[in-house]
Amino acid sequence: MKKTVLTLAISAIVFGATTQVKAAGFQLAESSATGLGRAFAGEAAIADNASTQARNPAMLAYLEGRQLSAGGVYVMPNVDVLGDVSITSPLLGSDAIVVDADAIDVADDALIPNFYYSNQLNDKWTWGLAVNANYGLATETSPSSAAAIFGSHTAITTVEFNPNIAYRIDDEFTVGAGLRIVYGEGEISATTPAWIAAIKANPSVPESISARLPASGTELKSMEGDDIGYGWKAGASWQINANNRIGLAYHSGVDLELDGSAAGVVYNGGQDVKIDGYLPIELPAIAELASYHQLTEKWAVHASVNWTQWSTFDRLVAYFPGEIKPTGDLESDVVKEENFKDNWRYSIGTTYHLDEQWSLRAGVALDNTAVDDEHRTTTIPDSDRLWFSMGAGYQVSDNLSVDLGVTYIRMHGDAPIDETQDLLGLASIGFSGEATGDVWLTGLQLSYKM
Repeated sequence: MKKTVLTLAISAIVFGATTQVKAAGFQLAESSATGLGRAFAGEAAIADNASTQARNPAMLAYLEGRQLSAGGVYVMPNVDVLGDVSITSPLLGSDAIVVDADAIDVADDALIPNFYYSNQLNDKWTWGLAVNANYGLATETSPSSAAAIFGSHTAITTVEFNPNIAYRIDDEFTVGAGLRIVYGEGEISATTPAWIAAIKANPSVPESISARLPASGTELKSMEGDDIGYGWKAGASWQINANNRIGLAYHSGVDLELDGSAAGVVYNGGQDVKIDGYLPIELPAIAELASYHQLTEKWAVHASVNWTQWSTFDRLVAYFPGEIKPTGDLESDVVKEENFKDNWRYSIGTTYHLDEQWSLRAGVALDNTAVDDEHRTTTIPDSDRLWFSMGAGYQVSDNLSVDLGVTYIRMHGDAPIDETQDLLGLASIGFSGEATGDVWLTGLQLSYKM
């Protein structure tokens, strides 16, 4: 159960529970409404506005004067985790107790805001600032639901501050770099399901054991923590000719130590005491190769291949350096063997300039999962996803433009979940089911040239 506490904390705080039909692992691709309208195809090679630095700082060199871009993407997930919980124990006889554990619409809607600024210093140098959220979610189920032991509440908020600089080498090549400053905070809790009452009332369960079992809805474990981590990113672009461009970008990993506390009866035995601890996490490195091709005066196509180094999540270890430690005086605990794998995302999109004011966009993408079927859990129900996007841009004036984007994402293929854990050494709890769902994204972006 100690391992379960921190497994839940890690999965929820960093990987992001059931909202992650949007992107593999815990990534949020929603950096701008402009890119949303084309499924973020070609992002590292396109410089529509100041939001381009979110993907490739080298593209800042294509922006003239001073530019400001701000907006947000509203996420509307419809995610269900369907399955059964089985309880087996010698105390309950040879037959397992099976309880329906369907959790419907577990992921909350959320707004992902962003802000970008660029400033051209001269013909060679341009600097910029990006502020956006790369990870975030809020999920909640009833504290007494059948699967509450696997997690009943999750919340995560992150903000990345990202100063960037770009340099134009000549008419063909630009390079850029930036500093990643990531702040993250989160919380997770798990509670005793309603079916615990049946075990407590079972006459075959000794009273001494029944008394040890907490009542339904009791907080078994909770964890909260925060930290600031640092990384870097770099990019380059090659203007092959007037109509064709290639962009390449790399974002380093970011190390975080989620420093906080753990509580709940599993940790403190029902006492009003919090256990100090921290959890080292490396947010994975990412890379993108993108291209942009102006086929005619009005029509362009663009594409991206994205890679994320999820294989850095081999195993996760929590540390308890304070005088008060969990039962057994553990100073560290191997929480979970994650067995994540590197994942790839492929996207292709198009832009059509209808006239001097209107631009139309569309795109599709395949976002591969970062976890195999045998390692999928209720807190990380990751699966392959298909993106279908469309958008439009309107030039209000010479200085002001508005971009709109809409995306529909659906899970591609099956997402089976089989997960087990131990209940105080008295019973084995198993979940067997699947994750299903889809997501609608809608975004608005305002860009202004000064």
